[in-house]
Amino acid sequence: MSSMMFQGMFFFFVLILISIPLGWYIKETMQGKIPKYMRFLQPLENGVYKIIGSVSQNNMSAKRYLLSILLLSILSFVFLTVLLMTQHFLPGGQNVANMSLDLAINTSVSFVTNTNWQAYSGETSLSNFSQMFGLTVQNFVSAGVGMAVVCSLFRGITQKQTKLIGNFWKDLTRSLLYTLFPLSVIAAIILISQGTVQTLSQGVAYQGFEGQELWLYLGPVASQVAIKQLGTNGGGFFGSNSAFPFENPTLLTNFVENMSILLIPAALIITFGFWVKDWKQGRTIMIASLFFAVLAFVGVVVSESFGPVFANVAESMNLEGKEMRFGIGWSSLWAISTTAASNGSINAMVDSFTPLGGAIPMFLMQLGEIIFGGVGSGLYGMLSFLLLTVFIAGLLVGRTPEYLGKKIDAFDIKMAGIVVLTPLMLTLFGAMAMTMHPDVLSWLTNSGAHGFSEILYGATSLANNNGSAFGGLLADTPFLNLLGSVLMMLSRFLPIVAILFLAENMGSKKKAALSEGTLSTTNATFVTMLIIVIVVIGALSFLPALALGPIADFFSIK
Repeated sequence: MSSMMFQGMFFFFVLILISIPLGWYIKETMQGKIPKYMRFLQPLENGVYKIIGSVSQNNMSAKRYLLSILLLSILSFVFLTVLLMTQHFLPGGQNVANMSLDLAINTSVSFVTNTNWQAYSGETSLSNFSQMFGLTVQNFVSAGVGMAVVCSLFRGITQKQTKLIGNFWKDLTRSLLYTLFPLSVIAAIILISQGTVQTLSQGVAYQGFEGQELWLYLGPVASQVAIKQLGTNGGGFFGSNSAFPFENPTLLTNFVENMSILLIPAALIITFGFWVKDWKQGRTIMIASLFFAVLAFVGVVVSESFGPVFANVAESMNLEGKEMRFGIGWSSLWAISTTAASNGSINAMVDSFTPLGGAIPMFLMQLGEIIFGGVGSGLYGMLSFLLLTVFIAGLLVGRTPEYLGKKIDAFDIKMAGIVVLTPLMLTLFGAMAMTMHPDVLSWLTNSGAHGFSEILYGATSLANNNGSAFGGLLADTPFLNLLGSVLMMLSRFLPIVAILFLAENMGSKKKAALSEGTLSTTNATFVTMLIIVIVVIGALSFLPALALGPIADFFSIK
């Protein structure tokens, strides 16, 4: 038990240690101040702008910024859908079938929205061509869009009396060229050195123990795994995701992949502190995120170590569904990392966790994946909660709410409310729609409370752009494919719309000087209140559903 706790503490220590210089680096590159050691990439950056044209030169209003995102997303969706539905006729696709329309739509929406929900097994359903030029490309682009959006919010918070929030094409290009690409190359090299597969071969034939001819699937795995983790995408090359040895062969690759999930989200918190020229603002968010992450890790470890005893089961530790080379400690750390962020990859079967051990990752998603969160999306979700906390605190003390010298008005709170409530409402709607379907029992491998947990987890994952699953839900049905597509689109783009217009409104305001009456957003009192607001909103929204699912499941085990 103590060794597991040491693993977690060591992990978070290294995470913070690396995120500080990376956060400064991201701030510099996203503001166009390219460090000397990366200036060799500037000709490539300028070449991209020439290809895009004059639209990449001027700052944009929220409306133009949004239209650029939607244009890119629509083109990406159409391209990926056509590719998946014709992959059999494309290079290397002779051994795979074309995807059905509903599954192709679901997969395209999933990767364009950074959800990476997979209702298929990658090695048998996709060609290497589809994996490389379809899914991996969208892993980069969707993560870059998230970084661009959060940087537009940073500008809105710091600028004065201007409604221009930056240029989307510049933000996207810089996020890809200076952050996502270099980090992915480094991660891929580490993975390859440890045995993660990286080849253009479709696979090799081999003879099984009983003399039968079998096929060992191979492909460009390391390059996809690197960006799937760094971009908080989560979609695996293989159906077993990062529990499969070809994706995650050693303890070192497990540590690197797990670190990659939270690295850029944690660094963006530091970036925010540097951007607003007040590192204490970043510290506030970092403390709140670490509080939830550490508490969740301890909760899952305790539940997996002693939960079966509490449920009157003879074994003292729950190792079912876990890779023995990772054990409870690294499996628990991955489970909370992938759900605190909008990653969704797995190195253990969450469906086999104890009821309370599975409830904690589910609840992290239900908070809106703001605990570190996805690349960009988690931080702008956390900032929305922070603005709500400022507003509530202002009401309690009878002062006009302000954040970083700017007054928070009704429009700001409406936009923040959309960001906070959209995934919450979509989660409950999705769970209701699945539960009411007449064929729902045929989709489940379990009945009763655990079966409902599978439904609730799936709806939570789809509505929060996570992509992970308990594993007991039959996802590839026309109804779930189309329902999931709607949930993923709305939960991705509605908050982006709100954030862009929030950034524009914040940027148009004057900045007032701080006074003795200004509410501090960096002291312990405010951090405590921020944590309480997050917990209360999550608890009030999902406690009844959790009571019907994992909590009831816990008390029903004999």
